[in-house]
Amino acid sequence: MRVRPISPDRLVVELTDRLTAVTVPGRLRVALDGAPAAEPGRLAAALIDPLRARGHPVLHVHTADFLRPASVRLEFGRTNPDSYYDAWVDEAGLRREVLDPAGPDGSGRLLPALRDARTDRASRSAYLDLPPGGIVLVSGELLLGGGLPFDVAVHLELSPAALARRTPEPAHWTLPAFARYAQEVAPASLADVVVRVDHPDRPAIVEPANLR
Repeated sequence: MRVRPISPDRLVVELTDRLTAVTVPGRLRVALDGAPAAEPGRLAAALIDPLRARGHPVLHVHTADFLRPASVRLEFGRTNPDSYYDAWVDEAGLRREVLDPAGPDGSGRLLPALRDARTDRASRSAYLDLPPGGIVLVSGELLLGGGLPFDVAVHLELSPAALARRTPEPAHWTLPAFARYAQEVAPASLADVVVRVDHPDRPAIVEPANLR
């Protein structure tokens, strides 16, 4: 493989080029997968205006708005890494309310948020219509390997040392979940685009060795 350094601005340009070159029935479903320390939501937000400038309606969905009820995700405590890995994100709800409706036979009627984690109640978000040719960006952690139907997956990769360094100490209990994800899922092997973000101001794209 080849690791190609790139500026943050150029990364946005290249990802915009790549996403707008993909043609699928319905709407394009994009995963921006990475630990909170990798800031996948920040990259998704940076892509919105460039994609819209290319004529694509865009909806950005955060997995933090698709968490299971506290009674489920905190059943074994607030700092259980296995629960964080297996039970925090409502993948069925994300599929039902976002990914399936955005798919080839979907209605395009998407719910941008399912649950308010602060109140632990259903979100009051209204359904939005994303027309054909639109792009839905789903940002969050642990998105790959579970069968969610994404058309393009971008994985933001951190070395274990960088992940520990950039994760606030109160959230260090999540680190075993990301170690498990790296070992069991190997998300970089599943992603269409892998970006190393050990240094957020100096990202690098990981490319196959035979790419010219």
